[in-house]
Amino acid sequence: MSIKAENPKVLVHGVGKKNLIEALKKEGVREVFVMEGRPHLEGAKVLCKALLEEKITPTLISDNMAGFLFYKNLVKEVWVGYQSVNGEKALCVIGSLLLGVLGKKHQITVTIFPLAKKRKELGAPKDITSFNSKRIAPTGVKGYVPLLEWLPKKYITGMILTNRTPGVR
Repeated sequence: MSIKAENPKVLVHGVGKKNLIEALKKEGVREVFVMEGRPHLEGAKVLCKALLEEKITPTLISDNMAGFLFYKNLVKEVWVGYQSVNGEKALCVIGSLLLGVLGKKHQITVTIFPLAKKRKELGAPKDITSFNSKRIAPTGVKGYVPLLEWLPKKYITGMILTNRTPGVR
């Protein structure tokens, strides 16, 4: 499969509620990049399935490929999942700060949407030292697994609320 720079896509990070897909459809989005969502691979397992059911074509990427997509001008918008919002920042799925910084640098819209379910702040060390229940890191290697991080308001362009379509765009 060849992806061309003349066909940039929305980059989605996190698994949202039903209104995420409704908002994508309302915006006329037909294809998206989906970050895999390590360590539990929610993007690959849950979001891709939901998108396919709604006739939106996902292209799955590893979480660390986002910078490459920006570099190649393959991203036209970024949508990231949030758990909560206060006046100055949003508590988002890990990796969102990197996407916010990349969005600002490349002048790309960053919209946040509510996550489908509440997440813990930290995962278990085995979540990163193992893959599909098989240890991949040598014995003695520790794992640090933050699952959420704060995304400052200066990186957020738009927001999808729980029961409404996109706002502040």
